[in-house]
Amino acid sequence: MKNLLLGVVIFTSSLQAISLEEIIDTALSKNPSLSVIEAKLQANKQDIEIANKFSNPQIVLSKNTLDSSQAMSKSTLTIQQKIPYFSKREKKQNIALAQDDLIQERLRGAKINLVEHIKEEVYTIWELQKLKSIIDEYIKLTKRNIELYETYTSVSNNQHMGIMKAELSLSDLRVINVSLDSKIYSAYSRLSYLAAFKVQNLEIDLEIEDKPNLDKLQKSLSFNSNIALQEKEVLKQLAQIKLANINRYPDFNLIAGYNYRENFDNYLNFGIGITMPIYGSEDAKKEKSRAILLSKRSKKSDTQIAIESQLEVYYSQMSTSYKIYHIINDDALPQISHMFELSNSSISIGSDLFKYIDILFQKLNLEKKSIKAIANYKRAEAKISQLKGEMR
Repeated sequence: MKNLLLGVVIFTSSLQAISLEEIIDTALSKNPSLSVIEAKLQANKQDIEIANKFSNPQIVLSKNTLDSSQAMSKSTLTIQQKIPYFSKREKKQNIALAQDDLIQERLRGAKINLVEHIKEEVYTIWELQKLKSIIDEYIKLTKRNIELYETYTSVSNNQHMGIMKAELSLSDLRVINVSLDSKIYSAYSRLSYLAAFKVQNLEIDLEIEDKPNLDKLQKSLSFNSNIALQEKEVLKQLAQIKLANINRYPDFNLIAGYNYRENFDNYLNFGIGITMPIYGSEDAKKEKSRAILLSKRSKKSDTQIAIESQLEVYYSQMSTSYKIYHIINDDALPQISHMFELSNSSISIGSDLFKYIDILFQKLNLEKKSIKAIANYKRAEAKISQLKGEMR
């Protein structure tokens, strides 16, 4: 049923626009890089089961070279079973369980990173398509005004410079448009790779939302995947230390043998063996595990500092984009729109086309900056969402 739903999503995506949420849902279910980690997770399940089992017994068959008429002539079948010291199997299983938690966290981190990369490409596509949309509008507007201006200046040669500048500006817009087409195609290709299916049409609408609050954002880092991963590393190393600690105690070998004598009575023998950890290697391994634990704890602290620093960087990007957007849309664009309306009225009666083109491109540049501010705001927001451990 799950595969059927995925098939429906992939098929319909080629026919109609698909949302960011649908892309994320499908990518989290189908992306091959996640399948690799999931396979490691399944493999580790076997390690958990193996860790709690005894070592395989050893069976030995031996025969001496004495004549069968001798009482010492015998064939011996011996079985040996290693019995680890109390709770050693449990400690080994705890390491495997800690490794399972570690892989689970790596899987969660991979999903979070995948979602962030998808958002980044989606926001890039939105930005490029918005830019292309306004460039298309400006191409149409420039063409219309060239034609309109020519009707009023057909009897005067000294006005042709304005028309030539407008035509050069039109060529510049067409070049930008061709470049945008290439960038959009590349962004869709990258998005299709991340989503693990062909994405051809995207449905998304972005806008600047609330002004970011640094204090509020700092309180939301408790679910950061990198910090959680380092914590899992520390817990696994603690399990390693517990095993190293108990490995200083001896293991036992239970021995049982059956002796066959051709001309005499057969008999059984029993024994017990003990490993003797007398050379200090177990103590050295324990100290090594403790040193590794200190290293992992230091790495965790460093990760926390780095993530807080990254949050401040992304907060600054969001805040800057928020301010730029409002400066452009609240102050600059209303003023230039009024100038544009006056210039547009003048062009209809054959006034200077140079001034009109200058104002037109000033308005275009402001609109491009406004679109870029929205895209940068959303990209920084996606990075912060990644730091917060969000998958949506």
